Amino acid sequence: MKVIKKYISAFVMMSALAMGFTSCSDDDFTETIFPDQSEELDPNSATYKFDKWLKQNYLDVYNLDFRYKMQDVGTDMNYNLVPATYQNAQDLALLAKHLWFDVYNDVVGPNFLKEYGPRIIHLIGSPAYDPSTGTITVGLAEGGIKVSLFRVNALDLNSPDQLNEYYFKTMHHEFAHILHQTKTYPAKFNTISVGKYDGSNWQDRQEGVVLSCGFVTPYASSAYREDFAEIIANYIVKTDAQWKRFYNLASRGWATPSGDDPNAVYYCYYYYKDNVVDEEKKQYFSDDDLFNEYVTPNGDTINVYSNQVTNEFYRGEAPYTQDADNPGKYFDAKNRPVDESGFLLDERGNKIAIPVTAYKVEDKDGIDGVAALKEKIQIARDWLRDSFGVDLDKLREEVQKRQATFDINELRKQIENVQ
Repeated sequence: MKVIKKYISAFVMMSALAMGFTSCSDDDFTETIFPDQSEELDPNSATYKFDKWLKQNYLDVYNLDFRYKMQDVGTDMNYNLVPATYQNAQDLALLAKHLWFDVYNDVVGPNFLKEYGPRIIHLIGSPAYDPSTGTITVGLAEGGIKVSLFRVNALDLNSPDQLNEYYFKTMHHEFAHILHQTKTYPAKFNTISVGKYDGSNWQDRQEGVVLSCGFVTPYASSAYREDFAEIIANYIVKTDAQWKRFYNLASRGWATPSGDDPNAVYYCYYYYKDNVVDEEKKQYFSDDDLFNEYVTPNGDTINVYSNQVTNEFYRGEAPYTQDADNPGKYFDAKNRPVDESGFLLDERGNKIAIPVTAYKVEDKDGIDGVAALKEKIQIARDWLRDSFGVDLDKLREEVQKRQATFDINELRKQIENVQ
């Protein structure tokens, strides 16, 4: 029995809150929607410094309640969840401020997140695992006011890729949801990859296949709104090298020898055994290291599969001549060394075997993946600028700089030295 465990970052958008807020004309407005937070913190509490830092940096500035002590009433009771560890909660609170709130302050201005930012950030130690689909939830944006961040206990400060994938990207993904709940994005976005969305089986789709359809991740192919949030989040946090790889995969065609099998593996290259063009001899592969260029003895450049060769050999060009001074040596019409049968020889005197030719799978999905990705980024860029005055490229530049240079020990001093 073959068991496959899938760990896929799913960002699930909840529907708008069913209950609205009401007020009476005689009510007095307060400075915060969390009146209980105005109580004095206990200096003798073991969490006093962290609580004070959260109050100073989130509640007082953004009217935001940063909840690191998990509240089960604020989670889906259908999931088996655990609280975040204290140290990881501190680190993620520091990183959220440094890589999210401080970035918007620097790029857009101090009032932007005061107006559009979430009012609650809720940390949860474990992911929300759905055994029916094999997916995990690592982020939620609810009703335009609350962001939940999961998987906090797996925070690994020594793994930049993990930090990026599960935390930094999640922050920007969920905030993109909050923004488009406030001001809708252009409907044109939904037409770019039309017909390629799959809300039921996105978790089984391969990265290269969805990139070819214009989706930056498999999860982006689950729904229009997730596609929009994913393109923004990935554009912000992924490096130039990572985007170069995305575009490379998006430019390819993908095929599978398994027909309509929903669990089929797709490939972007193929070859024929012994160069015999027959469908029964067709073999697929996707390893770039096995798709190489080869210069033939005739000076032609062809694509080949790895270093595999056939049982055939290159022949020289007739007529062949024998070396008068060395009867054991022969040359073809181009003065290349050959054996007595006319087969070309390499510098070691061995016959040159014909390599196995490799081919690129034709792109037949009807979408230019690279163009689709770039068009989606441009729509997001224009929407952020026109709707919120946000320069997406400046935002990305600042995030990239901070992601590459942050020092968690320096950030921790903010809590340790809180006044």
